[in-house]
Amino acid sequence: MADAMVRSAGASVTRFGWLAFVGPALSLTVCYAKVILSAAGVAEFEINPHWQAVLMWVFAALAVYGLSRDRSQHGRKTPFYLGLAGFVIIAGTLYTYYNALILVLGYIVLIIAAFLNQHALLRGLYDTVARLNITLEQRVADQVAEISGLARLKRFLAPELAELITKEGKEYLLESHRRFIAAVFCDLRGFTAFSDGVEPEEVMGVLQTYHEHLGRLVVSHGGTIHHRAGDGLMVVFNDPITCDQPVLEAVRLAIDMRQEFQDLNRDWERRGYELGFGIGIASGHATLGVIGSEDRHDYTAIGNPVNLAARLCGEAKNGQILISQKAYVDVENFVEASCIGELQLKGVWRAIKAFNIEKLVDERRAVLDGSG
Repeated sequence: MADAMVRSAGASVTRFGWLAFVGPALSLTVCYAKVILSAAGVAEFEINPHWQAVLMWVFAALAVYGLSRDRSQHGRKTPFYLGLAGFVIIAGTLYTYYNALILVLGYIVLIIAAFLNQHALLRGLYDTVARLNITLEQRVADQVAEISGLARLKRFLAPELAELITKEGKEYLLESHRRFIAAVFCDLRGFTAFSDGVEPEEVMGVLQTYHEHLGRLVVSHGGTIHHRAGDGLMVVFNDPITCDQPVLEAVRLAIDMRQEFQDLNRDWERRGYELGFGIGIASGHATLGVIGSEDRHDYTAIGNPVNLAARLCGEAKNGQILISQKAYVDVENFVEASCIGELQLKGVWRAIKAFNIEKLVDERRAVLDGSG
């Protein structure tokens, strides 16, 4: 857009301004045509004085026309009125009292008007570029702020949501509210013993790879990462990005996470690392929003499904995906699972029946089972 404005302003400098110079040049050429042609060796040239005068003032008028058109570009009246005065001097000298010096004065006035016109156009171009620079600086500042905000939001939001908030101004999505969610907790089994037995650089390498691979899976499934702590990861579905079947999406993510860990663990086992992986899933209504101080904000969820998913994750053995009974009801036609009985979880006042997700079933079969 800025380039187009500069090109448009540059075009205005030359669109009609050249007529203010060409007009006097042609008029002078006609005026001294006989002298010019005689110098070129055409001694017998004759020109009708009447047509000579007509051509002289017509070309002078052409210059005035160019000045009048450019006046609408730069808004200054002096070049036009000065050019008009030059034209009047030329035409008056031709048809009233002819005087060569007065005629030359008319052309001088006309040429001065052409230079003033060009200066006005260039000044207008300079002002346009100055305004564009100010606009560009503001746009750059706005984009830097947008990128900075986007980078902060991407720490805990899916990229598409972060862009939605920063570009479309939908900050209301982050205000405190209540919604049905599916919460997923996962962490590594044996991580404490592992971190005590190897160098810190190796621990950081494992965590970096672990969070990088699982983070990509969360984004691909449309989940939102709410919390990272060491080897622990909390993901929420259906907020702020809504989805039709949050529990099913949570289960799909959990199964893909388990497979991703198994792939990563092959290399870790070769290095002598003894790690496992467990996941807990629960669903229900929770309160969500941004909390924190002026310098640091986090998007988080508070409520029973969050606590329950965390406790189920703590109970899960290596390779297990434990899901609460309430959440299991929403996906029982889509998975193969086994009931592991009732669990007395810390912080939960009553025993909770839990199921271990083994695998997804064929989608078509699930639909038929659900309709039956």
